[in-house]
Amino acid sequence: MQTTRLSTTELGETGLEITQVGFGAWAIGGAGYDWGWGNQEDDESVAAIHHALDLGVNWIDTAAQYGFGHSEQVVGRALAGLGQRPYVFTKGGQPEGPGRTTVQSLRRDSLRRELEGSLSRLGVDAVDLYQIHWPIPAEQIEEGWSTLAELKAEGLVRHIGVSNFSVAQLRQIQQIAPVETLQPPYSLVAREVEQELLPFAEREGIGVIVYSPMGSGLLTGAMTRERIEQLPDDDWRKRSQRFQEPQLSEHLALVDRLRTVADRHGTTPGAVAVAWTLLNPAVDGAITGFRRPDQVDPIITAAQLELSDEDVATIEGRA
Repeated sequence: MQTTRLSTTELGETGLEITQVGFGAWAIGGAGYDWGWGNQEDDESVAAIHHALDLGVNWIDTAAQYGFGHSEQVVGRALAGLGQRPYVFTKGGQPEGPGRTTVQSLRRDSLRRELEGSLSRLGVDAVDLYQIHWPIPAEQIEEGWSTLAELKAEGLVRHIGVSNFSVAQLRQIQQIAPVETLQPPYSLVAREVEQELLPFAEREGIGVIVYSPMGSGLLTGAMTRERIEQLPDDDWRKRSQRFQEPQLSEHLALVDRLRTVADRHGTTPGAVAVAWTLLNPAVDGAITGFRRPDQVDPIITAAQLELSDEDVATIEGRA
């Protein structure tokens, strides 16, 4: 039963009306590959997806690379039998290599094989948004983008976009076909895209959905030094500089400021962190990752959270 009404916004000029928060399916890809999050419980992942949809979330973002198909299998399982399915976004360009490591390929044949696998695992006839995951190798991005334009023309994907591209790379591929969407990292601990990329996307009418708005769990309020030490060895975050000194102390101080604002609104630091990204006029939606149903409710409030100037000053350490 739907208990929350989430407002929607148009994703760029695609015509897709999306909720301001979407379900990010990276972590539910599980373990056993070079960008895994440790073992996950698939039943809990399915329940988390269903709970988010019940609360009004209307899009899921995944990728073939997340667990090399496992995330898409879990999403497909969650979608099976639904009367009305959400929009499904996925990505290609990172097929599985030797020893479950990530290979970078934007070759036409490789992307087509990846999409065929994605459609099968997701159980859909067409993907609502298909994205190039990374602009690597750089010399193949024109071939990759031409392939996505072909896939759209054939009706296998409805809209096409890119993730992790620079302004120069966006300009390069715009000569081939319009770029409908962009998916960059954006959070209080990753603000580089504010300078050039987000203003460019806004000027060009490119829809923007940002990933890791909570800094891959760093800004949720649940991450402590002790918890970081206890992360499994196959969790990529254990190797990230953001989760180590000297950055860690700065980030935990930021979480304290987020908690101050969260207390004013009766919510969580993670919800405030997500709401902060949505203040940028270029941003249409934020991808929020859930692995259990109980994680969903606090973050969904981010879509309805109205931060004041005082709140923003507190968050950014100016008050």
